[in-house]
Amino acid sequence: MNRQVLKLAIPSIFANITVPLVGMVDVAIAGRLGEAALIGGVAVATMLFDLLYWNMGFLRVGTSGMVAQAYGRRDFEDAMRIFVQGLITSTAIAMLIWAIQFIYVDLAFKFIECSPEVEQLARDYYFIRIWAAPATLSLYVFKGFFIGMQNTVSPMVVDVTVNLVNLASSVFFALYAGMGFSGIAMGTVVAQYVGMLLSVFLMVSNYRRLFKYINLKKSAELGSIKKFFVLNSNLFVRSICFLFIYTGFTSLSAQYGDVLLAVCTIMMKLMMLFSYFVDGFAYAGEAITGKYIGASDKPMLYKAVKVIFIWSIAIGVVSTLAYLFGGEHMVRMLTDNAEVVESSKGFLFWLLIMPVVSCAAFTWDGIFIGATASRAIRNSMIYAVIAFYICYYLLNPHLGVQSLWVAYMAHLVARTVYLTATAKKEVFGF
Repeated sequence: MNRQVLKLAIPSIFANITVPLVGMVDVAIAGRLGEAALIGGVAVATMLFDLLYWNMGFLRVGTSGMVAQAYGRRDFEDAMRIFVQGLITSTAIAMLIWAIQFIYVDLAFKFIECSPEVEQLARDYYFIRIWAAPATLSLYVFKGFFIGMQNTVSPMVVDVTVNLVNLASSVFFALYAGMGFSGIAMGTVVAQYVGMLLSVFLMVSNYRRLFKYINLKKSAELGSIKKFFVLNSNLFVRSICFLFIYTGFTSLSAQYGDVLLAVCTIMMKLMMLFSYFVDGFAYAGEAITGKYIGASDKPMLYKAVKVIFIWSIAIGVVSTLAYLFGGEHMVRMLTDNAEVVESSKGFLFWLLIMPVVSCAAFTWDGIFIGATASRAIRNSMIYAVIAFYICYYLLNPHLGVQSLWVAYMAHLVARTVYLTATAKKEVFGF
């Protein structure tokens, strides 16, 4: 079982390592173009897309869980139906995003508080990166399909390619082609379309034999579509809850000024380093849980969940040690602004708490996705949002910006407690 888990987890971890590197390169480029406002511009601009794309996370999550269970049943016709419905949905959503782009950004800045300079930088970034929407959303579906088919190598190849192209093209456009801050967005657009083309190539190369199962008429039947959207409606609520927490975190941190916004942005980037490692085992949990539930093999499911948790806890321990000895050096890699570096020292201890508090939440999330237990996933995130905002507003008068970090940890605890309490019924109750 260890071999099976690692076979799925290691490619995902390798791919995920490149994800935060790209985000940190974006911050580092902005940090070397001038003032702290440029780092804030990256944070707010990224948040604008989080508002859009995190809501669409169900395209990957839902596809992964349903395809994994179809794989366990050896029902490849159903797997291809789910894939086709996912692509149709992603394309329709991308067209809608394009149609409302001007309305959306104007509305967003009625609620986001930041300096005029940061707002203008974020707008410039947004109106370039928005043209990558069809590629970005289709990549969710391709990745979900590959993971569900117990294949984490293909999404690894795509993710690594996308992130390396993003890194190289962002540096080129921003620093060498004279585009400055806008070049960071242009690099992302180029990378997303490269990833989409590569995904199509891998799909044709690896799964051409399954194309005979594609039935467009059956995919469009009302009953089939209803099943697809009932599951994904709960996952859509989950995505909205993530949105309220992560974008709320950035928006609230912006109220404390450009320097503390830059500190919070950098700290969150560093915290997410751990999550990208443990997410490799969460992805393995999606694939393996779905497969064994589809095959109705409860003993192997129990064994798989145990092994996945052991590895996730080990990652948490190693990550805490890495933050303990290298936290301040990591901050200095992202910015040379002396005020930002000095201000960050009062927040470094959160890096030591994050892995311990969050590893169970991230791992359960993957397992529940594989079980397509969408209602429980939805409920866990609703409770997490409540915990986040109650903690923040109760503690903010006393702790100031530190209350944001207490609230962030509280949302992780809420997820862990709820998912642990419901796992016996939702995951193992088939």
